[in-house]
Amino acid sequence: MFIIFLVFLQFSTMENDERIFLIKFGENIRKIRISLNLSQEMLANDANIPINQIGRIERAEISTSLNTIFKIAKALSIDPNKLFLFDISKQ
Repeated sequence: MFIIFLVFLQFSTMENDERIFLIKFGENIRKIRISLNLSQEMLANDANIPINQIGRIERAEISTSLNTIFKIAKALSIDPNKLFLFDISKQ
């Protein structure tokens, strides 16, 4: 229950456009990962990050560090800027 409250508290203080950005960012990672036929577990192993962190990023539950973004891009064999190629004007 406490964790749910913390997640709610984090998002209740987040601006709507920031929330949309995180959602689109996570969706983009998921789209790229699936297009490469990678599971969350495979991506996590290749990026050397915990599997639950991949899921939390894809579900927009957390904001992540640049270091993690770099690791994910490297594991996907793409330039990190490709993780940011999405339209945030669409909801």
